[in-house]
Amino acid sequence: MHHNDEDLPLHGLTVLDLSQGIAGPHCGLLLRQQGARVIKVEPPHGDWSRQMGRARAGHTAISVAYNLGKESVVLDTRTEPGRAALRRLATQADVVVQNYRPGVVERMGVGHAELAALRPGLVYVSISGHGATGPDAQLPALDTTMQAATGLMHLNRDATGTPRRIGLFLVDIATGLQAAQNAMAALVRAARTGQGRHVQVSMLETAAALQSYVVLDAAMFPQAEAAAFNVPTGLFRASDGHLYVSMLDDAMFRRLAEALDRHDWLADPALATSAGRIPRALELNGALANQLATQTVADWEALLRRHDVLHARAARPQDLPQSPQARHAGVFAPLEVPGLGTLDWPNMPGQAGRAPHGDAPLLGQHTQAVLAEFGIAPAAGQGAAAPG
Repeated sequence: MHHNDEDLPLHGLTVLDLSQGIAGPHCGLLLRQQGARVIKVEPPHGDWSRQMGRARAGHTAISVAYNLGKESVVLDTRTEPGRAALRRLATQADVVVQNYRPGVVERMGVGHAELAALRPGLVYVSISGHGATGPDAQLPALDTTMQAATGLMHLNRDATGTPRRIGLFLVDIATGLQAAQNAMAALVRAARTGQGRHVQVSMLETAAALQSYVVLDAAMFPQAEAAAFNVPTGLFRASDGHLYVSMLDDAMFRRLAEALDRHDWLADPALATSAGRIPRALELNGALANQLATQTVADWEALLRRHDVLHARAARPQDLPQSPQARHAGVFAPLEVPGLGTLDWPNMPGQAGRAPHGDAPLLGQHTQAVLAEFGIAPAAGQGAAAPG
């Protein structure tokens, strides 16, 4: 596979990633995948993502997924040598990413105001749960609590109406994406004007942005319950699995009716438009469920594909790397991780066919080499768990 950082847009830039968890590290990962060098500073006990979930060979899936290609440096910022080393690294970075609670980085001597005075072109990214100010600014935040607080769990409620957590760290992941996009825009501005920017992104803002049309729909129809945008649609059980069927428009409904030999649907003028079908959602979804239960998923896939009706087999995430389309499109690349073997790595969208950028670092793996490069005394990095 082609692997050359020099043709990527951020080649030659250095990012100092002080963040932990998912949102901040994801931002750093995206900048790394665009060619930047990313130095990840961790406390002696490591980024807490190294303890999130099951661990093997010094890694969790999360620590690999959001730190690939970074250089891990351990600094004990509870000590003055550690804080001095951190400031030395920060004053030579083009981008700083941090997700501490408001006020912490200032006490460490690497707040935005202090660094921007030394480097006017610095792009400084602050990621928070609730924002830098306000009644909730000092509250801790995790993806799960933000899903609950912002209504995402309500959107994902089960058939009994009980709110449920979305099954991946959606707010964290999306916040990292928003932070990286804003950082890229700020880097363009810095290249044009020499002026950096303090990028501030919160999980609260991101969760709200993810639900923009939901919030607008509720405001436009305040007395109405949420309604489907078209019917019949939903997840249905076939004889050997599940299939999702969706309706794009009235023409697709006619094609579905033809595929299922539902001449009664075609003959009913009330069903000719989405506006007429939505009040009869229970009836139509029930009829479709009864019919789909009679044959296999593969049978329905073949029929619905022939009639150009939107549908998808309900697959498992671990099946995706073997999908013929994913294999054809180069969605995944082999990633060699010492102690773990070859893993399937999802390429950055837009970079299919490019090899992963570097390895997943062990805790403190690059401490000695990076400190020496920046002229920092080795004592500042005491506590590293792996030699550099």
